[in-house]
Amino acid sequence: MSKHQKRLAAPRVLRLHRKERALTIRTAPGPHPLEQAIPLGLVVRDYLGLCDTYKETRKIVSNGDILVDGVKRKNFKFPCGLMDVISIPKMRKNVRILYDRNGKLTLIPISESDAEWKLCRIQNKTIIKGKKVQLNLHDGKNKLVEKDEYKTGDVLKIAFKENKIDEVYKFDKGTVSIIIGGTHIGEIASIEEIQVVASSKPNLAKMKGEKEFSTIAENVFPIGKTKPVITLPEVKMQ
Repeated sequence: MSKHQKRLAAPRVLRLHRKERALTIRTAPGPHPLEQAIPLGLVVRDYLGLCDTYKETRKIVSNGDILVDGVKRKNFKFPCGLMDVISIPKMRKNVRILYDRNGKLTLIPISESDAEWKLCRIQNKTIIKGKKVQLNLHDGKNKLVEKDEYKTGDVLKIAFKENKIDEVYKFDKGTVSIIIGGTHIGEIASIEEIQVVASSKPNLAKMKGEKEFSTIAENVFPIGKTKPVITLPEVKMQ
């Protein structure tokens, strides 16, 4: 695998000037795939504008001044993706990563209290030794639970300090969600109906936001029971 990343070939989710220079920072392997992540160094230099050069970027990150989901990250290539919380304690600055209407990963300023938790979607479930249930989350983390009361597609509100589940937003009718893929990416809508397809094709979700539309179930990320619990980019919802 190449250690370099040409700007022209960089993932489309990144906001960067593609013809300004030849190369940019390449995302390292980690909790988010290359096509759905921003390298931490790019967040520091290009998104937040905390420095101007590659050398300064590496120094800031290696000093441990940047936290991702409450953990110091010293690798400037660390992948930051959907719903990750990036904090800079010295500046008292906190942001959450979300998709905008153009399908770009964008930074949304949030308060100190909102920076203490994040939303994680259940991608899969595994039964491990002792018949405990392991929830496999969208950000690469796993969560052990005693009771199997969650299903794939549900979203957990997890506090960083206690590493506990504060709330659950079910992948069910009426739940407010953000669309994270397809032509409606970045839109906020409520789940009207979940259509289970009896074939190898993906299940569908009928949504109602500014207008009614359908998308595959994988593109639906619940963010609240009746209203969003996170600060959002500027979007409209009926």
